[in-house]
Amino acid sequence: MDKSRTVSQTPIAATEFDVQKAAAISVLLVRPIGILPDKPGDQIRPFALGLFNDIRALAKPDVKATALRRAVGSFVHSKRYYFASAQSDSMRHDIDGKPVEPLSTEDRLVAQRRLLSLKRNNDEHSVPRVEPPTAAAPSKTEQIRAALLKRNRQT
Repeated sequence: MDKSRTVSQTPIAATEFDVQKAAAISVLLVRPIGILPDKPGDQIRPFALGLFNDIRALAKPDVKATALRRAVGSFVHSKRYYFASAQSDSMRHDIDGKPVEPLSTEDRLVAQRRLLSLKRNNDEHSVPRVEPPTAAAPSKTEQIRAALLKRNRQT
């Protein structure tokens, strides 16, 4: 595993995009939850196992579980969330953002693999592949036409 891409010595800070994803979750809830970042620079904290059930209990009455699951999924399947989960000292956090237990080695390795997979996919999509133009042999009709045009120009 390439540790330089998956391990940091500092907490993983939220970007503006992470905060927007967190806000999308928050508008679906009756009250804010402490595990989500409020502003760029706040720490991304891995969720405790089963935390979605606690979050679902806070959903507004008109919010469908599918909409909430998609919003939460968008946050927890992001590159920065995986990066935070891949750290050697990663802790899982409760709904209020308090650490409850360390991530297992297996969960950290899964996060590292997913992070590297996302990086590979981004690298593949960021550099457009340019196919060299292939010179197709002119058809018989094109050869005849070119020869006739050449002859007409000479006369």
